[in-house]
Amino acid sequence: MTGETHKLVWFVPEEALERTREAVFGAGGGRIGDYERCSWSTRGEGTFLGGEGTAPAVGKAGREERVAELRVETVVPAERARAVVDALLAAHPYEEVAFDLYPLVRLER
Repeated sequence: MTGETHKLVWFVPEEALERTREAVFGAGGGRIGDYERCSWSTRGEGTFLGGEGTAPAVGKAGREERVAELRVETVVPAERARAVVDALLAAHPYEEVAFDLYPLVRLER
């Protein structure tokens, strides 16, 4: 990888994993050197309580929900970050998508 790189982390129900990965990779995320479609994921549980006027993809507004989700991580070139995040948001089933974007420090070998 050359240039500035970020790590993108997002949380997604398992049934939408491949759709979100495809969107992120298609927009330019997930490349490390000569490798493409690089990501890492682990299982966990997300919780939320949708307020008045929300339309949750899972459960009902006004009731705390617990959802099995995956935490997915990949790398993104800084110049593609906006396009990658936009692609993730468009592909994700949730009304409000939980994601983080961190700048990475590159150390030479």
